[in-house]
Amino acid sequence: MSRPGSTRAERRARGGLHQLPWRNLTNPYAPIKVISEDQVEAIHQASLRILAEIGMDFLHPEGVSLLAETGCAIEDQRVRFDPDWVVEIVGKAPARFTLHSRNPDRNFSMGDNSISFATVASAPNSSDFDGGRRTGNFADFTNFVRLGQHFNIIGLFGGYPVEPIDLSPATRHLDCLAAYVTLSDKVFHAYSLGRGRILDALELVRIGRGVSRETLSEEPSLYTVINTSSPLRLDGPMIEGLIEMARMGQVVVATPFTLSGAMAPATISGALVQQNAEALATIALVQTVRPGAPVMYGGFTSNVDMKSGAPAFGTPEYTKAALAGGQLARRYHLPYRSSNACAANAVDSQAAYEAEMSTWGAVMGHANLVMHAAGWMEGGLVASFEKFMIDVEICQMMSEFLQPLEIDDGAIDAIAGVGPGGHFFGSPHTLERYETAFYAPLISDWRNFETWQQAGAPTAADHAHRRWQEALAEYVEPEFDDTLRAELDDFVGRRKSEGGVG
Repeated sequence: MSRPGSTRAERRARGGLHQLPWRNLTNPYAPIKVISEDQVEAIHQASLRILAEIGMDFLHPEGVSLLAETGCAIEDQRVRFDPDWVVEIVGKAPARFTLHSRNPDRNFSMGDNSISFATVASAPNSSDFDGGRRTGNFADFTNFVRLGQHFNIIGLFGGYPVEPIDLSPATRHLDCLAAYVTLSDKVFHAYSLGRGRILDALELVRIGRGVSRETLSEEPSLYTVINTSSPLRLDGPMIEGLIEMARMGQVVVATPFTLSGAMAPATISGALVQQNAEALATIALVQTVRPGAPVMYGGFTSNVDMKSGAPAFGTPEYTKAALAGGQLARRYHLPYRSSNACAANAVDSQAAYEAEMSTWGAVMGHANLVMHAAGWMEGGLVASFEKFMIDVEICQMMSEFLQPLEIDDGAIDAIAGVGPGGHFFGSPHTLERYETAFYAPLISDWRNFETWQQAGAPTAADHAHRRWQEALAEYVEPEFDDTLRAELDDFVGRRKSEGGVG
């Protein structure tokens, strides 16, 4: 089957780097069930018991007040939930919704069997083979945005790929979100670090799309990740962001950060119970603010290294938790978020096999959103340009894996034409498919040892280093209406003159 823009001849004609076309991906396979339906129900019931008997702390008076109005039991900041009410209110969340970009061709569905890959997010450091490991900065931030825009396999941005520490914290979000609007035409994320940043983000995404507030309220165009402060707490800035996002009908991804043995019980099943309780409580608050507001069930349960206490990712435990998280999300008929994560400190085999393990867990757990799909290193402490390319390769291979297997009606004739003992390299059947027969890799090197050695014995990481620079050279900034650009600049300038956020 021909892939538009993907053949060798087409790549040579345009002088560009090979990549797959933009796709609204769907997952045709049955999800892997790592626990039984009875065990899913047991986790559900245990979660409701935790919320009813232990409760969860909401560290903001507005969040507590909203839940008090529903009849929840309140003791200072501790909220206890009636199980039947939790089930009812969570059931108001939609099973699917569409995220809208300023480029309508980049809209995509969340829910059912859809799947989309997002960039790495929130790393305080960046790295590449030339510049080494360094503190996050705005130049690296914008280069990651350009790479995320350039590669079709990247569906959306998962937050700041790297934190630009060189910008003022009070106005950093204005520069970063404006860069998303101008350097890309894909959906992006805003951090729920208080009310002010979210209100600014809502206005920036509205300007970028050129729509009214009423239209924005009915067309989700921005998303945020709400992490609980496990165990069983939701902090004030997150609550403020959640409330403003829900009021405007934007997407909240409820994601407990439950590391088994550290912030959750030292068994994956126990951590899943806690994850589920915290997710349900967070989703309940979203639906209290605005019934029917789009929300996603997020899973980020993993284990820690019991010798050092450091987070471990891409482990068998992480993968099983990702699969189970998908089962729990489907239990509540909610879209599901998972992640590609690794704990490797170098762009090496550990980085690759942990990323592959994580991605398989997300794909076969039927995640609709795969966060940190490209560039994550050191347990999230580094955004790596070379790792970005290796992950793009992994995601593109997954995209091909998700395509239907075609039945070749001409295979018997081809075999008859070659006959016993022949080969198919020169057969018409092969030559007709020479350009499109198989996936053409970005960084894999399939030469034999002798020719590979003559070429300087490049590793996959060497290829990745070259490829991300080639991709930056090929990047083309998407068109943006001059009137909207002026409005964007005016808003950013005014907010900066006001001092941004405190």
